[in-house]
Amino acid sequence: MEHLDRITQEPGVMGGRACIRGMRVTVGMVLNLIGAGRSVEDILADYPYLEREDILQALRYAAWRAEEREVRLVGA
Repeated sequence: MEHLDRITQEPGVMGGRACIRGMRVTVGMVLNLIGAGRSVEDILADYPYLEREDILQALRYAAWRAEEREVRLVGA
């Protein structure tokens, strides 16, 4: 995974889900907005404390997670 310094995960913030810079804005929320047809500019206007790079890193994080593979280990 490339360096994603704006994506944080803390057990006490939003149940440990991936957030933007420790805020209560989850990567999932950003993705849902984009999936609903909102543009980056719309999101920035509605959430003025977010920055363009926050949204871009959320997208890169999601792409990385989508490529991640889970390998199940068989118990001995």
